[in-house]
Amino acid sequence: MKPGDRLPPLEIPITRTLIVAGAIASRDYQDVHHDPDLARQKGSPDIFMNILTTNGLVGRYITDHFGPRAELRRVAIRLGAPNHPGDTMVLTGTVEEVDGDTATVRVVGANGLGEHVTGTVTVRVPV
Repeated sequence: MKPGDRLPPLEIPITRTLIVAGAIASRDYQDVHHDPDLARQKGSPDIFMNILTTNGLVGRYITDHFGPRAELRRVAIRLGAPNHPGDTMVLTGTVEEVDGDTATVRVVGANGLGEHVTGTVTVRVPV
């Protein structure tokens, strides 16, 4: 791994099941993550993914690429455009910095509305 290396993109279909299951798994029972009618009453066109699910998907993207020995040291993300059912999020990454067995990767997850998530992940890959 070296600065400038690009990770292959990962396409994640955004399904209603993924959104609801992620909310339940992270114990986020906010109605906007499972009830379309209440989400619409609050101004959203449909339910949308929570940040904890997004965080998990970003972590998965990095560990899928770097392998089972990869250790996530830091994940710092910011949400943008919401992930609604029926869309696809495409995660991409670029290695920004390498220090020994540790790399910092810039991650972007985009959907049909724009950038859903941006951030950096620090990952250690023991030799």
